[in-house]
Amino acid sequence: MKNFYNRHIVLFNLVFLLIFLYLFLFSLELMGTSLKMFGEGLAETLIATTTNPLVGLFIGILATSIIQSSSSTTSIVVGLVAGGALNVANAIPIVMGANIGTSVTNLLVSLTQIRRDLEFRRALSAAIVHDFFNLLAVVVLFPLQYFTNFLGRAATFLGERFQNIGGLEFLSPVKALTTPPVEALKGLIGNYPWILLVLSLILLLVALTRMVKSLKILVVKKAEVWFDRYLFKTALRAFLVGLFLTAMVQSSSITTSLAVPMAGAGVLTLVQIFPYTLGANVGTTVTAFLAALVTGNLAAIIVAFSHLLFNVSGIVILWPVKFIPIRLSEIFAGIAMRKKIIPILYIVVVFFLIPILLISFLR
Repeated sequence: MKNFYNRHIVLFNLVFLLIFLYLFLFSLELMGTSLKMFGEGLAETLIATTTNPLVGLFIGILATSIIQSSSSTTSIVVGLVAGGALNVANAIPIVMGANIGTSVTNLLVSLTQIRRDLEFRRALSAAIVHDFFNLLAVVVLFPLQYFTNFLGRAATFLGERFQNIGGLEFLSPVKALTTPPVEALKGLIGNYPWILLVLSLILLLVALTRMVKSLKILVVKKAEVWFDRYLFKTALRAFLVGLFLTAMVQSSSITTSLAVPMAGAGVLTLVQIFPYTLGANVGTTVTAFLAALVTGNLAAIIVAFSHLLFNVSGIVILWPVKFIPIRLSEIFAGIAMRKKIIPILYIVVVFFLIPILLISFLR
C-alpha cells in the first residue's frame, strides 16, 4: 500500500513538473515576444549602424540583452551582411557580444528564487557561470581577432567550401508548441507589450516555484540518480546534451535557463552544468548557420562560421582552466546571497549601462 502511494506521489509530481515545464517555456517565449515588440527595431538599427569592431562588441551585448535572443541577433547580423549593410569585420564582434548578452535570461530566471538563500545561491551560480565563460572568452579572443582577424580568415576558408551546399530550415519543437498560443495571446491583447511582459514574469515565477517543488520531491525519489547515470554522467555527455538540445530548440536561452531551476533544486551541480552550457553555446550557432546557408551569400556564411569558431575556440582555451569561471561563479553567488542587490546591479550595469555608455563614447 505504501509503495502504491509513493508511486502515485511520484507520478503526480511528474505530471505537475511537465505542466509547469510547458508554462515555463511558454513564459520565456512570451517574454521574448514582448521584448522584441519593445526593441527589435532598435536592436536592428543599432547593429546596422556599427562603426568599428569595439562598438560592435558592445552593440552585440546591448542588442541581445534587449531582445534576449542571441539567435535573433546573429540572424539579424547574417541578414544585414547578406544585404551588404554590414561588413564582416564589424559583424564578428557583434556575434561575440551576443554570446554575452544572451546569458541575461538565465540571471533573470535565477532571481525568481531570491527569497530562498540556498536555492538562490545554487541557481545564481548555475546562471552566471555561462556569463563568466563568455566574458572570459571575449577578453581572450577579442584582442586576437582585432589584431589578426584569425576568425575571419578561418571562417572565409570554410565558407568558400560550404557556400553552395544549400541549407535547411526546420521549426523548433518548443516554438511549435509555444508560438501559436503566444501569438494568439498577442492578438487578443493587442499592441501592449508591457502587459505581455508583466504576464510573462508572473507565469515565469509561478512555473519556476512549482517546478522546483516538484523537482525536490522527485529528487527524493531517485531522479537525481537518473540524471547522474545518464544525461550528465560525464562532462562530454553533458556537453552533447546541451549541444543537441539547443540545436533542436534553436535557443540557448531556453536550454541554459532550464538548468537553473534544476540547480536550485539540487538536481544538478555547477560542475555538471558547466559543460552543458558550453554545449548550448555551440548549439545556438545552428540557427544563424542554417540561415546563412539558405542565403548562399559568402559573407553571411563567413559570419555564421565565425560564430561557431568563436565558441569552439573559447572552449579549447578555457576548458583546461574551467575552475576559473566555476570558482568565480561560486564566489559571486556567495556574495549575492548576503547582498541581494548585487545580481540586480550586475544585470543593469554589465548588460545595459556599460554598453550604452561605451557605445555613446566610442561613436
